[in-house]
Amino acid sequence: MEFALISLLNGVSYGLLLFMLSSGLTLVFSMMGILNFAHASFYMLGAYLAYSISTAIGFWPALVLAPMAVGLLGALVERYGLRTVHKYGHIPELLFTFGLSYVIVELVQLVWGRAAVPYVIPAELQGSLFTLYTTTFPIYRGFMLLLASLMLLAVYLVLTRTRIGLLIQAALTHPQMLEALGHNVPRIFMWVFGGGCALAGLAGVIGGNAFVTEPGMAHALGSILFVVVVVGGMGSLSGALLASLLIGILQTFAVALDFSLLQMLAAFGVNVSEATFAYALMKLSISQLAPILPYLLLVLILIFRPKGLLGTREG
Repeated sequence: MEFALISLLNGVSYGLLLFMLSSGLTLVFSMMGILNFAHASFYMLGAYLAYSISTAIGFWPALVLAPMAVGLLGALVERYGLRTVHKYGHIPELLFTFGLSYVIVELVQLVWGRAAVPYVIPAELQGSLFTLYTTTFPIYRGFMLLLASLMLLAVYLVLTRTRIGLLIQAALTHPQMLEALGHNVPRIFMWVFGGGCALAGLAGVIGGNAFVTEPGMAHALGSILFVVVVVGGMGSLSGALLASLLIGILQTFAVALDFSLLQMLAAFGVNVSEATFAYALMKLSISQLAPILPYLLLVLILIFRPKGLLGTREG
């Protein structure tokens, strides 16, 4: 019970961090049809900017200023980059964001170096939030859960309860009608793209010190990010939330299970020797297989439900 509850809490916190990342990418894709390959790079940029700002004036100002800076940069990228290549189709847009991801990585290495930076959890958020049996749950994990939940609530309220949300939804389905009513649809697109990047930057602020802030962090999380988006359903925010939680919990439980198929067969009295077919595969523990489980889930989803768990849109 202790293992299950602690692993569930850790999995949910990691899953909500994934959702914070994937929600911006999903929103941009559903509205603009752009699959932003540089999205994880904005996550990395948020972590590095938060490190520099927190070093100078503290973590709490960094929590606000870093996502704002990343969001502004994202809006400028859309206005002076993506909007220019949009008329040439989706392939140039993909190539543009793909190249941009490498440019951001190189710039980060030029400014902050190739080694990991000492971006630490603030002193007031260190320590134990509560103890469950013999295992402690860190305050910072609880803070991540709270902040991600507030972000989820804020996105839901903005999209469903505000005039800005209505304009965004209208631009998603009827952009020509919205433009005929006098609204600047390209400007809406620009700020939605910037908002998506700001969400990625916010994830970087709270994820950079929870994990490691180094130049490879975008590459490490970027592939998982696209797994989340595809498994949940391209363009579906609710699907992205479901897939994020599913993958977060799946990986968290798998990492902690040091159990193999070989051990299970031995428990049932089945003797397996080194000469047995696939012996090397059977002796692998679940924790060793944990990194490939999201990709295995992706393959299964593409085979049995190509639209994703909650996806409805074609193409």
